This record gives sequence, C-alpha cells and structure tokens, in this order.
Amino acid sequence: MKLSEIRKDYTLKTLDIKDVKSNPIQQFKVWFEEAVDSEVLEVNAMCLSTIGKDGFPAGRIVLLKGVDHGFVFFTNYSSDKGQEIEENPKVSLTFFWAELERQVRVTGTLEKISSEESDEYYFSRPLGSQIGAWSSPQSQKIPNREFLEKTIQELEVKFSKEPITRPTNWGGYRLDPIRFEFWQGRPSRLHDRIAYEKKPDGSWEIFRLAP
Repeated sequence: MKLSEIRKDYTLKTLDIKDVKSNPIQQFKVWFEEAVDSEVLEVNAMCLSTIGKDGFPAGRIVLLKGVDHGFVFFTNYSSDKGQEIEENPKVSLTFFWAELERQVRVTGTLEKISSEESDEYYFSRPLGSQIGAWSSPQSQKIPNREFLEKTIQELEVKFSKEPITRPTNWGGYRLDPIRFEFWQGRPSRLHDRIAYEKKPDGSWEIFRLAP
C-alpha cells in the first residue's frame, strides 16, 4: 500500500468546549484516567521536544511520573536533552493515545525539582534501574554494548559493599504549563481541538481551534 493511501476515519468520541474542565490539568487528569481504564499501551509515554544547540528541534519519548501543578519526569541532567534544557527550558510535551483517538499537547517551561523529590523517586526504583542511572553516560559515544555491561558489573560489586546513592547528575524536572491543546479525532478530518492559554492573572482562556 502507498503511504498516500493509508487513511483512518476517527469516530469514537467528541469534544465540546462546554464539556471540558475550567482547569486544563484537571481536564488532562480526566483524559489520563480514561486512557488508563482503556488500557492504552504505554499510557504515560510522552514526546518531549526541546531545541538543540544547533537550533533544530529534538524530540524523544520519556515517561511521565507525576502530575500536580505541573508535569514531572526524570532523566540524566548531563544528557543531550539535559544540556538543551539548561540552554533553553522552554519545551513541549505530546501525548498520543491511539486507542482513544486522542492527543494532548502541553507547552511550558522546565525547572529541576528538589533533591528530596528526586531522591524519593530514585529510591523507589528497582535496584537495576538505580544502578543503570550510574552506568550510562547518556548521549555520549561508547565503543560497544560490552562497555555498559562491564560498567554495570563493576557497579554491582561496588554497591554490594556500600549503600547506593543517587547520582548528582540524575533527577527530575517539572514543566510549568502555559498552553494546552486537547485533540479528539473526528470523521472527515474535522477534528475537535480545544485549547487553553494561561492569562497574566493565572486563569485560563479556553477556545476552539479549526481542525
């Protein structure tokens, strides 16, 4: 089949401005719970888009680990994305839940969370993942897979003799959102798109976008 012939008509649900929550984080939680209940694959996977030092956008999938007044995820601060965030903390997140024919886009600014919050999550992870955070010089060139495996073996010996700690270059970020877009697939590509934009007083303007 030619790519130009691949088509899908979206017919599952609708989205109307009169039905959404006044706060977009609450609306996100409603949709997220529905995605969990629908057993969406990798429901907390999101595309984090940053701007690279070369000026080009860079996207990759990371996992959402908390939603409060913002969106929390964890990574290596020394990685490419960590360095890009340090240079320009303005980013976007994109969630796509194909099973519900839904997409959510969130734009905002990232800040590192507290050491205490990062510690709490780090020590809740399996030991293998804790060691993995130490073993990987994320985004750097390495000679082969054996390099990682050897490093892990050495760290397993090290931390069998002493308590493991969280690497100082590994931790969490929280995105402070300023814009949301909730997208619901509809027939004939006439999709429903409801957007929220944060106003100077902290309230949200809600409006519909053309598909």
